[in-house]
Amino acid sequence: MHIAILTFQGFNELDSLVALAVLNRIRKSDWHVTLCSPERSVTSMNGVTVQGQSTLDQIPGADAVIVGSGVKTREIANDPAIISTLRLDPTRQLIAAQCSGALILARLGLLANVPACTDLTSKPWVQDAGVEVLDQPFYASGNIATAGGCLASPYLAAWIIARTEGEDAARNALHYVAPVGEKDEYVARAINNIAPYLPKKNTAPEPTCEKGLSSW
Repeated sequence: MHIAILTFQGFNELDSLVALAVLNRIRKSDWHVTLCSPERSVTSMNGVTVQGQSTLDQIPGADAVIVGSGVKTREIANDPAIISTLRLDPTRQLIAAQCSGALILARLGLLANVPACTDLTSKPWVQDAGVEVLDQPFYASGNIATAGGCLASPYLAAWIIARTEGEDAARNALHYVAPVGEKDEYVARAINNIAPYLPKKNTAPEPTCEKGLSSW
């Protein structure tokens, strides 16, 4: 399982690094979370420089992709050279966007007839791209999810964990990072936000028997 967190120059640390931390609560040998960057290193909006762990050409092979946000998102979204390299496939990948990352999904045509969540600063840009913006922290449609507000990034991470490892695994990951004394409330609120967008659990029909016949 490879989860790539797209992280560009001017990235928002809360978007990329908080999601990275929550996702890495899954301790499995085949669970691989990377900061995916177009360059060897990228510097955040607040001057923090990190090393990229995967490259854009590895995106098509990822099982899940989070598109982070930052101060240069509009510039990136309008750069054909970068957009052309972002080959995302919602038929086989989980795709999530944080805040202004929704603008990149819009440019890729992945939000056609799909509403999205984003931060208040990015809202008019996403609307100008023809996307309905919801007044809520999280929304998902099929394999595409969006979140609005920096501290909604754990919701995207929890959604990916719940979709791949189950809801209990998502609860455990959130519980670890939640504030002491507020853990149960924090986890409940987060799960309440993502649960409506998780696949419905299949329930087996109860056995029936007709009069005089056994179903066993």
